[in-house]
Amino acid sequence: MLREAIELSGQRPLSDLEREGTIQRFEYCWELAWKTLKDYLDFHGVVLDTVTPRAVIKAAFTAGIIDRGDDWMAALDARNKMSHTYNFKEFEVVVTAIQSSYLALFDRLHETLLAASLTR
Repeated sequence: MLREAIELSGQRPLSDLEREGTIQRFEYCWELAWKTLKDYLDFHGVVLDTVTPRAVIKAAFTAGIIDRGDDWMAALDARNKMSHTYNFKEFEVVVTAIQSSYLALFDRLHETLLAASLTR
């Protein structure tokens, strides 16, 4: 779903409503990603002192489950900003970051988890 929005933005400028939808889809993907990472860490016996998205991302990076830790943290900051900001200029910045970086993070996580499931 997020990919559809990004592909559409490559074909033509998005309307304000479509940009809002892209941000919403990013937020859904973000929530699914960090909670999946938390479950994966739990399954592998990693115990976190605090269960927050930031702590999960740090632990997943340390465990080698994800790479590009700085990009994951930037995605977290973007997600937090977008849940409290309704500024179309900020939306545009985040949509650009989704295109250039964040979608690739989610794709890479999917590949990593799929490979892990196939080796079990």
